[in-house]
Amino acid sequence: MDRLCCFTSSYSQVVGRSSSNSGKGKNYEGLIKYGFSLVKGKANHPMEDYHVAKFIHIQEHELGLFAIYDGHLGDTVPSYLQKHLFSNILKEEDFWVDPNRAIAKAYERTDQAILSQSADLGRGGSTAVTAILINGQRLCVANVGDSRAVLSRGGQALQVTIDHEPNTERGSIENKGGFVSNMPGDVPRVNGQLAVSRAFGDKSLKTHLRSDPDMRNIEIDNSTELLILASDGLWKVVANQEAVDIARKIKDPQKAAKQLIVEAVKRESRDDISCVVVRFRG
Repeated sequence: MDRLCCFTSSYSQVVGRSSSNSGKGKNYEGLIKYGFSLVKGKANHPMEDYHVAKFIHIQEHELGLFAIYDGHLGDTVPSYLQKHLFSNILKEEDFWVDPNRAIAKAYERTDQAILSQSADLGRGGSTAVTAILINGQRLCVANVGDSRAVLSRGGQALQVTIDHEPNTERGSIENKGGFVSNMPGDVPRVNGQLAVSRAFGDKSLKTHLRSDPDMRNIEIDNSTELLILASDGLWKVVANQEAVDIARKIKDPQKAAKQLIVEAVKRESRDDISCVVVRFRG
């Protein structure tokens, strides 16, 4: 995130990824806290999950920047997203006027940049779920793929992203000349290969994929307790409400993120798992 050159100040800056990594931070007033944890799965390849979790000051505003990037066929695309996607969003001139438009434009431009650098970045791709908290009052969430954001309001889980799965977007894929395979014992896949219908990168499949995000704006009120961002390694085995119930019981968001991953590993999730928990009060 060193490309965000227009900061007046920054704090609680934590951006990273490793085979076993966790940390925490808070906003300037200390009222909003976050924690994150990442664990490598059992697949015989390097860790492919990356995250962002930090607060910054920019143009007299406080922004919380939170994201999960779940790569496939390598870690170069999620690494690129970690370094560039938020920077590209905040560079958009209309971000403060129309954040949704800015986010959509930045997602598209970032994907085009990844595709143009495929000789260096390789043939892989990545999901993305991003959340921008503006002045602790407004949350702008966007996603591509099946990394998910879940909010807790009054103890009730609210999924604020849409899982982009091949079967649910079959029409779009087939209209672009692709197909969705449904082989016994396997998940649906685009052209028999990719288990998500939207992704950054994946140049060989791009004519049949989308990279435009679904977006949602949420006002943070007194009933808003938690935001959980995680890759599908968690959501495959832990339901939304169960994740909220686990996280609500643990005041420290870093420990909450760790516990969610522990639960997923207990249930034999084999994937890389990354999780960010943001606690708005308490």
